This record gives sequence, C-alpha cells and structure tokens, in this order.
Amino acid sequence: MAVLEVKNLKKRFGELDVLKGVSFSLEKGQVLALIGSSGGGKSTLLRCLNFLETPDEGQILVNGKPLLSGSEEEIRKNRLHFGLVFQNFNLFPQYTVLENITLAPGLLKLDTPEAIRANALALLEKVGLSQKANAYPYQLSGGQQQRTAIARALALNPEILCFDEPTSALDPELTGEVLRVIRDLKTGGNTMIVVTHEMEFAKSVADVIIYMAEGVIEEAGTPEEVFDNPKSEKTRAFLRGTQERF
Repeated sequence: MAVLEVKNLKKRFGELDVLKGVSFSLEKGQVLALIGSSGGGKSTLLRCLNFLETPDEGQILVNGKPLLSGSEEEIRKNRLHFGLVFQNFNLFPQYTVLENITLAPGLLKLDTPEAIRANALALLEKVGLSQKANAYPYQLSGGQQQRTAIARALALNPEILCFDEPTSALDPELTGEVLRVIRDLKTGGNTMIVVTHEMEFAKSVADVIIYMAEGVIEEAGTPEEVFDNPKSEKTRAFLRGTQERF
C-alpha cells in the first residue's frame, strides 16, 4: 500500500485556481521530485500537504488514513506525518542549533528531555554539524543553516519529509553540501518530496518525477521517462529551457 495518496487536490486563491485536481501516490522509501516553472503549483501543493494551506477539495491519505477529516485535535496530530524544510531555513535566531532541533519535540512531549537531546545530537552528527550544537544561526553558513533545518524536520520523525527548493538561497558550493545530505537520507530509506530546480540532482536521486504546469500534473514517470523521453510538449519545452539556462 502507498504511504501517501493525494486524490483530486484543488486549491483556489480568490479567482486564481492554483491546484486544479492533483492526484498521485508515493511508496515508502521513494523520492519524488516536483519540477516545473514558478507559478505551476508546486509550493502550494507542499503547503497543502503540510497543513500550511487548506485544500478546497480532495483527499490526502497516509497509510490509507484520510488526514483532512476528524476533530481539530486529530488534524493537529496528522500534521506530524509530514516534515517541511523551507527554502529560507526559518530557524529561530534566538536559539542555538541544538535548541532549534529540540524545541518542537519538547513542546509536544514526544519523549523525555534526555532522549530528545540525544536524538538531536545524533541528527546533528548525521548532517555533519555535531561541532555546531551550541552555535547560533547567525554564526552558520547558509548550507549549515539548511542542514540544521533538515535535522530539525527529522527530529519529529515524519513519515514524509518535504523540501521546498532547499538550495535556492545557496551558492553552488553550499548547494552541494545540502544535496549530499538529501542523497544520504535516500540511502537511509526516508520517503521524500523535493521541489527543486536542480535537474541533474532530480534525475540522479528521484524515483519519480512530476512536472507541474498551470496547476496540473502535466507529466509523471521515472527520471528516464520524463527526462529522456517526455511525452508532453510542455515538458519538452521546459526541459529545453533548463538546458539553455545552464
């Protein structure tokens, strides 16, 4: 059974239809790369999955369980199925790296303070930042801040980890260090959805590619199917444009 099923998801902002009936599924341990031009609906889709926006229609199911229905308390718990890493880090500047990672698990009382701290230190080791536990965000490079944000998302043990353009605010060298962490997470069996403009990364890491345009899934398939043999003219035009830019 798919770990994630999205069925006919629609989202409108005023007169603008941003998502026009998006449906897909994802198996446990798979990496899905969402590609497409700005304004195609990719980030709105991620925000709906993470309960930062409420869809107007459709269903989101994790392990067969609908997430958009039930009591307010149940819906709050359903948010924990997903973790989100923002493009601009969104770390709390007044807290150290370790405090940023332990804050949410502590507030939610997911474990004892000792266990939460131990897990946070293990996650910092995992993303290569064990020496920065007591540093503040302003003392970190952009790549280090983004790796801290990844560790913070992992601290809640989400079933599906989402990335919204995780390297868009970074220069090429720092982009590489963040993408290496995401590659390592794939090796560890994490289920992930990555909105990215890094086509080579998407081609080499993702199991499934979805190209979104104008609020719909224009094309979906394996990296080989989408990149090497795209069926849609819109997909072909988008890929030609990315090749010309880079």
